[in-house]
Amino acid sequence: MALVTALVAAGCSSSGTTTTQTGKPDTSATVNVGLVLEPTDLDIRTTAGIALDQVLIDNVYQGLVGRTSTNKIVDVLAKSHTISSDALTYTFTLNSGVRFDDGAALKASDVVWSLEQVKKNASTYQNAADLASVSSITAPDAKTITITLSKPDSNLLWALSGRAGLVLEQAATNDLKTTANGTGPYTLASWKQGDNIRLSRFSDYWGVKAKVKGIVFKYYTSPSAAINAVISGDVDVQTAVDGTLTSQLTGVSGISLKSGKTTDKYTLAFNNAKAPFTDIRVRKAIREAIDNKAIIKALGGAGVTQGGPIPALDPGYRDLSSVDSYDPTDAKKLLKAAGKTNLTLHLTYANFYPASIGDLLTSQLKKVGITLVVKQTDFTTWINNVLVGKNYDLSIVDHAESHDFGNWANPAYYFNYDNKKVQTLYAESLAATDPKVVDQKLAEAAKLVAEDAPADWLYTATTLTAVHDDITGFPTSSTSARLDLAKLAKS
Repeated sequence: MALVTALVAAGCSSSGTTTTQTGKPDTSATVNVGLVLEPTDLDIRTTAGIALDQVLIDNVYQGLVGRTSTNKIVDVLAKSHTISSDALTYTFTLNSGVRFDDGAALKASDVVWSLEQVKKNASTYQNAADLASVSSITAPDAKTITITLSKPDSNLLWALSGRAGLVLEQAATNDLKTTANGTGPYTLASWKQGDNIRLSRFSDYWGVKAKVKGIVFKYYTSPSAAINAVISGDVDVQTAVDGTLTSQLTGVSGISLKSGKTTDKYTLAFNNAKAPFTDIRVRKAIREAIDNKAIIKALGGAGVTQGGPIPALDPGYRDLSSVDSYDPTDAKKLLKAAGKTNLTLHLTYANFYPASIGDLLTSQLKKVGITLVVKQTDFTTWINNVLVGKNYDLSIVDHAESHDFGNWANPAYYFNYDNKKVQTLYAESLAATDPKVVDQKLAEAAKLVAEDAPADWLYTATTLTAVHDDITGFPTSSTSARLDLAKLAKS
C-alpha cells in the first residue's frame, strides 16, 4: 500500500524521461531528488509502505524481472524467461557477472533461497501472498531457475517484479533495517533519518554503469518547501509537485514541469465491519455526497475520476464513475431510510496529506447531514491504529501500487470488506491464462465492489515532476511507486 502524497497537476505524458540532454554527462555529479514520504526503516522484507519501493527497488534491489514506469514487465537478473503451455512452469535463465554490493557473485541458490524465504515467512514478509500459487523453486543448473505453480497465476510475473521477487544474498549478515546489499546500479551509502537517503554508483555493477556518481533523496512534507527547494536549486528534481502551487514555477528559467500517469488511487476507506458502515445505504449515501470533480478541481486539477477500485493503467479497468455518482439529494434519502440522520463520523489520516482534503470532505458531507470529525496523525500512529489495528471509521490513503485489486478480495485487509463472489472472480482472474479473460474477470469483480460501496475512490492522481534542464533520464510516470534511476544523468 502506498502512503505518498501526490496532489499534482493534471495531464499525461507517455514519455518516461526529461528533456533532451544538452551536454556531456558529468559522471562525477550527484543529483538531489526531492521526495515526500520517508521510510520508517529500510527492511524491504517486512516494512510496509511504498516509500521503500520508490527508493530501493530497481536502484539497489532487483529481481528476476522488473517493470517499467508504464507497467510493462522486463527481464532484469533473468536474461530471458519462458512459460510452459499449461502456464504452470516458468523457466528463467540468469545473466552472467552479477554481483552483490559486498562483492559476492550471484548464485542460482541465492535466487531459490530468496523466493523460498518469502514463502516461509508469509506472515511477516511484505507481499508474500503474491507467491501463494508457487509450489516449488529449483535451480537445475547454475544458470537456470525453475518456478513451478500448483495452479496458473496470471499475476506471477508482476509479483516477481515487486517485493516478493527481490533477490538477496543468502550468506549476507547485514541488518536490513539500516543497510542494504543488492545487485542494482547503486549501493546504499547512508541514511540520515529525518533528512536524506544517499545512493552511490556501484562500480562493480553487472549491467550498464550509472551515469552519476550519486543520488541524494531529500524529503519535503511541506508542498511549499518542495517548491522552494527546486527553485533555489537545493534539489535538481522534485516529485509530486502540488498542483495548486504550479504557478510559482511558471517562467522560472531552467526548470521544466513534466506530467505523468499513475495508479495512485486516493481512497476514502470505510471500516466495513463497523456500524454504521455495515449498512449499504450509509455507504452509498457517503459516496453520493462526495463531489469528486470538485475535489480534483480544488486540488489544482490533481487527477481524474475513477469510480471504482481499478485505475485506468491496470487490467480490469472500466469507467465506473456513474456508480453512486454525486447526488446529495438521494444521499439524504438513503440516510433517512437507514435512520442515520445527523450522523457523526471520524476521519483519520496521516499528516503528510494536506488538511484541505479533510476540509473539502467535511463541507461536502455536512450538506447531507453528516458531521465529520477530522484527525490527522503521524504516519507510524496511522499504521498502528488504522492499517494494523483497524480502529477507525474513515481514512484517506493513496493506494499507489498497480495490480493491487487483491486487497478487495482479502477480508483480513484493513477495509474489512468481505464479498465471496468478488473473491471467487479474483481467484478466477489469477487462474486464467488468457489476458482477455483476466481483464474480464477483474472488471466483473471491480463492478461488484463499486456497487457494494465499501469506499469512495476520490480520484486517480496524475503526477507532476519539476526537473532542472540539465537532468535527463528521470521517470515521470508512476513516480510514487517506483523510481528506476539507472539512466539518470546530469550534464
